[in-house]
Amino acid sequence: MADNSVITVSIVTPDGKVYDHTADMIVVSTQSGQLGIMANHVPVIATLAVDETRVKYDDNEDEIAVNGGFIEFSNNVATIVADSAENQSDIDVARAQNARQRAEKLIAQARQKHDQASLDRAQIALRRAINRINTAKKM
Repeated sequence: MADNSVITVSIVTPDGKVYDHTADMIVVSTQSGQLGIMANHVPVIATLAVDETRVKYDDNEDEIAVNGGFIEFSNNVATIVADSAENQSDIDVARAQNARQRAEKLIAQARQKHDQASLDRAQIALRRAINRINTAKKM
């Protein structure tokens, strides 16, 4: 018989599975705020914000930088389908800082040219870079 006090967490991206583990609790940031899910939670589907996802189990906590997507939870299985995601230990901080600098330059250029589409893309790139930096620095 399956243990009903744990949940299975999977995070997948177009490049494949990034994370797979059991947990006592998962905390995600949705478009409308943070959501904590424990075993036997009601089924839910929610759009995710660019932020870290925390997976808590035993006395441990894994942090994953998740860049958008959605979460589906039912029958004690949480599946996150993300545009991109990186485990905390896999984040290259120097690369993320370079991405941040590039995005900041693109934002300045887009504002100067009054190019809203380019500005929107650059702001998303900046949020993703900052998310990766913040997640990595919590180690």
